[in-house]
Amino acid sequence: MKLRDAPSSCPSLWRWLPCPPAELRLDLVLSSGQSFRWWESSPGAWTGVLGGRVWTLRQDGDRLWYTVYGEEDEHEEEEERDGCPAKKAKLNAAETDRILRDYFQLDVGLSALYHAWGAADPLFRKVANDFPGVRVLRQDPVECLFSFICTSNNHISRITAMIERLCQAFGRRLCCLDSRPFHAFPSLSALTGADAEARLRALGFGYRAKFVSGSARAIAEGLGPEGLCQLRTAPYAEARRVLCALPGVGAKVADCVCLLSLDKAEAVPVDTHVWQIARQRYGVALGGKSLTPRAYQEIGDFFRELWGPRAGWAQAVLFCADLRKGQKPAGSQHQA
Repeated sequence: MKLRDAPSSCPSLWRWLPCPPAELRLDLVLSSGQSFRWWESSPGAWTGVLGGRVWTLRQDGDRLWYTVYGEEDEHEEEEERDGCPAKKAKLNAAETDRILRDYFQLDVGLSALYHAWGAADPLFRKVANDFPGVRVLRQDPVECLFSFICTSNNHISRITAMIERLCQAFGRRLCCLDSRPFHAFPSLSALTGADAEARLRALGFGYRAKFVSGSARAIAEGLGPEGLCQLRTAPYAEARRVLCALPGVGAKVADCVCLLSLDKAEAVPVDTHVWQIARQRYGVALGGKSLTPRAYQEIGDFFRELWGPRAGWAQAVLFCADLRKGQKPAGSQHQA
């Protein structure tokens, strides 16, 4: 199957949603370590896996364009002469619109939030002018959890490669675009096999292999994937407590999962770099030379007081800004 990198290629297979750049910047959101499944397939076009389907996204003015590829067995072998598939993917347009709006949480007005955060925080206002449209994704909880278990003491590029190997080894193959295969994220059951840890170690996961397989078993034998998803309706503190009981999940990973998949907009992931920002830029006076559990909680509380109920969203903007400015510790290095 051929990659479609713009609406001019097979126009009938593209749709768009109204979405100005101030509300979403694909280039900032999809490359800043929230998700590890998107690839800039051509300048301005982002291809990745969402909801068990392969998508290509592109922005043009106030429009967010998208196309969804069918699975390999949904198409005839032949393609039309213009390179478009002979059959469209078996998808409902209203459903794909809903999936995309949910994933980017487009019902949340970002411009108003930026204004409120800037009014409360001059440092945020100074940074945010150069980084509009940074919003928090709403990801599948299972995918988000196991992706972030892999982030401890790791870099975005290496995490991305690890997640790709994980999906190739344990996930269902979806389609192949220009000879590049795409796979769904593994199901929980696929990660609970007796040989899962050994296979993960062979894939280069190192000590994280036991955390991935151990957490998969713990969820399968406990609350299950449905229970994990139901944490979206639980209080933030309860969701965090449940997550921290899983192998390989500390406060930072738990907060990432809470923020990026469990609707806890107040969750503020804190690593050693955010700790330094709090101390050096904001003058938060915390004793000690290490990021203790108490210091972690106090920093999160400080930013929640400063930025309000969507403090995690505001932190995502600063996280992205530091990453783009080439300050290596800021987000390019995830620490549990």
